[in-house]
Formats: sequence, C-alpha cells, structure tokens
Amino acid sequence: MTEVAFYHLEHAPLERVLPKLLEKAVERGYRALVRAGSPERVEALNTTLWTYDPDSFLAHGTAADGHSAEQPIYLTAGDENPNNAAVLVLVDGADYADIAPFERCLCVFDGNDPTAVAAARERWSRLKGGGHKATYWQQSAEGRWEQKG
Repeated sequence: MTEVAFYHLEHAPLERVLPKLLEKAVERGYRALVRAGSPERVEALNTTLWTYDPDSFLAHGTAADGHSAEQPIYLTAGDENPNNAAVLVLVDGADYADIAPFERCLCVFDGNDPTAVAAARERWSRLKGGGHKATYWQQSAEGRWEQKG
C-alpha cells in the first residue's frame, strides 16, 4: 500500500513549502509527480520552482518543456506519470485516480481554507478505509513539521 502523508499548511504558503518537500524527495533518490488543480496553477508552480531560491536548482518540467520521461520532478494537472515517479504530490485539492502505483503520496492542503480542510478530511477517511497507511503533519509557527496522527 502507498504511504500517504497529509501536510496541513498553516503558517507558510504552498509556494514556500513545496520546494522543500520536493528537495527532500529528490535527496532521497525519488522522482516526483506534482498534480495541481489547473494548467494555470501548473505554470505558476513551474515559475515558483525556478525562482524560489537563487542559490538552489531543483530540476523539473512540464509537458510544455518536453523530455517528460527524464524530469526528476514533473508538474501536471492530468493523470499521467511520464517520469515514472514514486512520489505523488497533490496540491490545490487535486486528486489522482489511483495512487497505488506510487510508494508515497503527499497531500498538501491549506489549513486556512475550510473547504480544503473538509476535502482533506474526506480524503483521509477514503484512503485509510482503502488500506493505505496515513500520517498527519501540522506546520508549527516556526515552520517545522510536527506529526500529529
């Protein structure tokens, strides 16, 4: 079963958190697939990953960039997995038809948005009911992640 980690954003936006989560995945030798809620959001996140830290480089791409199978991090609004990623990152409430092919799934949601929180709770119940191991991580005021469940 896929390990699922829920990341509850409260003190920093996705644009600051996502690059750090992806850096950790790449450091551990994983390829990642980031699924966003729309093509426009994919482009915004693409820009974020190019500009988040002038002293860092996080190789990634989208369908528009080509060489999809070679990308260590692939951004999409669709259900494809052209880079054969082991880590799936769901943002903006995006879902994925079947997470079973992935080793890990990170569900990142905005804790300041009641709709996002409700959707995360529903997803938690559905995935736990489907036999997946799920953990819950909450962002502290200092920006650290604390496992809560």
